[in-house]
Amino acid sequence: MKEKIQPKYHVVKVKCSTCGSEFEIGTTSKDLRIDVCSNCHPFYTGKQTFVAKAGRVEKFQQRQSKAETPKEKVIVVEETEAEDKE
Repeated sequence: MKEKIQPKYHVVKVKCSTCGSEFEIGTTSKDLRIDVCSNCHPFYTGKQTFVAKAGRVEKFQQRQSKAETPKEKVIVVEETEAEDKE
């Protein structure tokens, strides 16, 4: 194995930004940041948690509820000339 072309191997501490758990891992990068780890990921835990800020989904649901509500319909009845003559 050639020493000059191989990347440096580092043992770094990884911290999950969601649950705050820390663990060590071997990698060639000096810094490693993760959003979701196996301790808090819904696939592994079986529990769904919302990490992202709410906003887009709620706005969409509000628009949909407004669109689904029936609007008042105004029916204009015009009198015909035949009715006026009688």
